[in-house]
Amino acid sequence: MILDCAIIGGGPAGLTAGLYTTRGGLENVTMFEKGMPGGQITNSSEIENYPGVTGDISGMDLMMPWPEQCQRFGLKHEMVNVLKVSKSADLFTIHKEDGTTTDAHSVIIGTGSRPRRVGFTGENELLGKGVSTCATCDGFFYKGKEVVVIGGGDTALEEALYLAKICSKVYLVHRRDTFRSAPNTVERVNKTENIEVILNSSPDEVYGDAMGVTGIKIKNKDGEIRDISVPGVFTFVGNDVNNQTLIQEDKSFLCDMNKQGEVIVDISMKTSVAGLYATGDMRIAAPKQVVSAAGDGAVAALQVISYVDELLN
Repeated sequence: MILDCAIIGGGPAGLTAGLYTTRGGLENVTMFEKGMPGGQITNSSEIENYPGVTGDISGMDLMMPWPEQCQRFGLKHEMVNVLKVSKSADLFTIHKEDGTTTDAHSVIIGTGSRPRRVGFTGENELLGKGVSTCATCDGFFYKGKEVVVIGGGDTALEEALYLAKICSKVYLVHRRDTFRSAPNTVERVNKTENIEVILNSSPDEVYGDAMGVTGIKIKNKDGEIRDISVPGVFTFVGNDVNNQTLIQEDKSFLCDMNKQGEVIVDISMKTSVAGLYATGDMRIAAPKQVVSAAGDGAVAALQVISYVDELLN
């Protein structure tokens, strides 16, 4: 059986795409997700910025009803890792880790990205417990408190400026003596009174207790340690895009990508390959928010419905 649509990835984008494609009339839609659906957001301990959701709710609580809702309209979930997506003529082939393949008329891919780790002691253990990679998601929890930001690029400085509006003080730690950010952004940081810039320094260890982070040790180029008591540490040292499924036999990508490895799409989530749509954190200019990823999934699904209808009729 040839699928009307294969959805690669079971995060907010993939699940929303599954809901819209099946409810929109496509009968043969399968979502390929190697684990339980939900995506990165299931690791978040508290969600406050998803529209319509109030009260204490975790990322897992938020995503729990989504798969059931999608499956009610006929979405199938195949729990398998997809190694590669290829295309011949008008047909896509999904190459799976178990050695089998599935053909599809269209593909929506939403395999996301993962924040790059800095590598200091305690980072992984306290991730989601005071160590964060998203100021928009978690900044509000530190309103009126002091936080540390790690990084020296555009994202790190922009997030430091964002946090400075919420927090009483922001320590901006960068391992070099100059920033890699745009000059006007650097100037804004230097003019912001409650941002203290700490250059030629790197995080050595973040520590805490059962409640979460309580402080971080910063080491400068001379090996001197500075201990800063803070409840929150934000790391912004880049993202690695999960684009492995688009790599072909000749090591090229199935569709056009930018130099960061993000999929180039238009406003309709269309890639350079007809019938292939990219959504969520893996696409260019992604806001990396649940609500945005869900929107991407809906947009891509509506495009797929039209594409498959035109292809088969």
